[in-house]
Amino acid sequence: MAKVLTAVFVVLLGLAAAAAYLAMFIVHVNEQALVLTFSNPERVINEPNGADGPGLYFKMPFAQTVEYFDKRILDFDLQTIEVTTSAQDQKRLMIDAFARYRIVDPKRYYQAVRSDLRNRLAPIMESAVRGVLGSATFQEIVKDKREALMKRIAKQVHDESRELGLDVVDVRIKRTDLPEQNQKNVYDRMRADRQKQAAEIRAEGTGLSNKIRADADRQVTVIKADATREGERIRGEGDAERNRIFADAFGRDPDFFAFYRSMQAYEAGMKGGDKSAETRMLLSPDSEFFRYFNNPNGGLPKKQ
Repeated sequence: MAKVLTAVFVVLLGLAAAAAYLAMFIVHVNEQALVLTFSNPERVINEPNGADGPGLYFKMPFAQTVEYFDKRILDFDLQTIEVTTSAQDQKRLMIDAFARYRIVDPKRYYQAVRSDLRNRLAPIMESAVRGVLGSATFQEIVKDKREALMKRIAKQVHDESRELGLDVVDVRIKRTDLPEQNQKNVYDRMRADRQKQAAEIRAEGTGLSNKIRADADRQVTVIKADATREGERIRGEGDAERNRIFADAFGRDPDFFAFYRSMQAYEAGMKGGDKSAETRMLLSPDSEFFRYFNNPNGGLPKKQ
C-alpha cells in the first residue's frame, strides 16, 4: 500500500511541476510579452509606458499563451523600387531604402500584422517614397535636398504605420541608381564626351607639334644657309689668299713657279686611278711636257 501511495505522490508531484512549468513564463528586459486567452489579447507586459516590467509571471496553462515581441529598434529593408522624378526632368531611378522601427503597441501589432510585416509595411514605404521623390528633381534627390526628402518620407511612413502598432523612427535611402539601360546610355554619353575632349586635346597637341616642328625646320634652314654662306665666304677668302700667295711667288721667281707647276703636273699625270694599274703615256721625247727631264732649267738659258 505504501508503494502505491508513493507512486501516486510522485505522479501528482510531477503533474504539479509540469503545471507550474506551463504556468510560468519570463519576460526579459529587451522584449515585450502579449498574453493571449484563447487567442484573444489580454494584457501586455513590459510595454514602454506600462506598469508591468520584466520578470517572472504566471498564466493559465492551455488556456493562455504568450507572444513575445522585440522591444529594441529593428531594421526593415525595402526591396528596390523604380521611381520617376518630377515632370521637370522625368528621370527613372532605382531606389534602395530601409526603415528603422520599434513595436510600441503589441496588441495592435498582433492584430494587424502578426507575421506579415513585409506585406503591411512595404506598401506604406513604397507609397511614401514614390510620392515624395516623384515630386523632386534628379538633382534634388541625389544632392541638393536629399536629407529633407528623407525626413519627409520618414514622417509620412511614421504617421501611416501607427495603425500597425509601429513607431518608425527613421527612413534612409541607401542607394539611388539609374536603370541598367539608362546607366549604359549615360556611360556611353560620358565616354563620347571624354573621347571628344581627348580628340580636341590631341588636335591641339598635333597643331602645337607641327608649329614647333615647322619653327625648328625654319631655324635649321636658316642656320644651314648662314653656315653655307659663311663657308663659301671663308673658302673664297682662302682661295683668294692662295692665289695671292701663288701670284706673289710667281712674281718673285717665275722659273721656280714654272718648275713647281710642272712637278705637280708630273705627279698628277703619272698617278693612276687604281693602285695596281700602270700609268702609260705616249708623248714625243722633245715634248714640252718633259722639258725639265732633259734640262734642269726647263730649256731656258741659265741666269748669270
